[in-house]
Amino acid sequence: MAASDPHPRSNPRPPGGVGWLGAPALSERLNDEISRAERHGTELSCLLVVIENLDEIAREHGSELRVQTLGYVAGALRHELRRFDRIGRPSDHELLIVLPGADGPRGEMVARRVLDRLRTIKVEAGGARRPLRVAVGLAAWRDGTSGEELLARTRAASYGSNGQETMAAGANPGPAEQDQADGLVARAHGGAPPAVPRPAQS
Repeated sequence: MAASDPHPRSNPRPPGGVGWLGAPALSERLNDEISRAERHGTELSCLLVVIENLDEIAREHGSELRVQTLGYVAGALRHELRRFDRIGRPSDHELLIVLPGADGPRGEMVARRVLDRLRTIKVEAGGARRPLRVAVGLAAWRDGTSGEELLARTRAASYGSNGQETMAAGANPGPAEQDQADGLVARAHGGAPPAVPRPAQS
C-alpha cells in the first residue's frame, strides 16, 4: 500500500528533513511568524490542505497508509514552496502551509501550484488507485489575529463558514468558485483543473 503518482519515486515517504511540523511545533512556528509580521509590518498567509477521504482510506487499509499518504503529500508539496515556507500537520487529515511574506496574490499563486500537484497524486491500496479528495482554504493574516484564529479561518475557507461543502471542482461539473464570508474553497478530485481559492480577509 502506497501513495503514488505518475512521477518517478522510490518511497512514498518524503526524504529526511522534508516532512512536517507536528501540532505543537507548528503552533510555535505560526506564532513566531505572526510576531515577525507584526514587528516588521510584513505579509503572512496560510494555506490549509484537507484530505477529505483520508479517514476512509485509513479505515479500509490501516493507519500506516494515512501516515504514508500525508508524508508523501507533504514531500510533493515541498517542491512547490520556497525553502523558508513551512508545512505542519494540525490534525490527522490536514496539512497547513505557512507562507511568510506572502500577500493574497502570492498565496493564490501557491494555491494554484499546490492544487495542480495534488491532482496528480493517487493512493495505491488493495490493487487499485484512488484519487485524493482535497479541500484547500487560504487565509491572509491581519493585525490582531492569533495563530489559532488564522488556522480557524483557513478551515472556514475550506469548508465554508457553516461547515458545509460550498463548491466542487474537478470530477463533477459545477461552478468554478463561490464567494464566502471567509474566502473561497477549492476541491480537487483528480479530474479537471480545480479553481483557485482567494484568501480570507478579516
